[in-house]
Amino acid sequence: MAKDDLPEPKRRNKTMSVADVLGGALDPVLKKRGFASRDIITHWGAMAPQPYDTVAIPDKLTWPRGERSAEGATLLLRCVPGHALAIAHEGPRIAAAVNRYFGFVLVGAVKLSAEPFTPGSGQKAQKIDQPSQSAIAKVGAQVADVTDDDLREALRTLGHALSSRSRGAR
Repeated sequence: MAKDDLPEPKRRNKTMSVADVLGGALDPVLKKRGFASRDIITHWGAMAPQPYDTVAIPDKLTWPRGERSAEGATLLLRCVPGHALAIAHEGPRIAAAVNRYFGFVLVGAVKLSAEPFTPGSGQKAQKIDQPSQSAIAKVGAQVADVTDDDLREALRTLGHALSSRSRGAR
């Protein structure tokens, strides 16, 4: 095959948001959980009544067997353990808020998921690596000639971070 016969490669000469790129990866996972789209998860803060927008998160949407009935699906919510009783009691209010957001009967009932939800559980804790004594001495010797105290301290912090970073890469 000659060089001129090769097909032109597809190029994406435009910027794409992270949501667009990850959408293709998330959609099959969400479909297994019963969600047709990401809207109920991404817009949960806007559709759920207070305080349930911060203490609960949608976990799964289960449809009745057979055809999709007019009663809607059952929405399983993960919630903070202290709010489980309130969410069980306010289920019809939460379902009405979700249905009002979408404009049709999507959710017929709200139940609690067995798995708990802790707000901020997706955030990773910052792990602070302490540099070795040899790295402290090496960085200290390199920045000893800097006369400005603030600049010297900033360079020392940068040097310690870079030394622990290179040590972690090994």
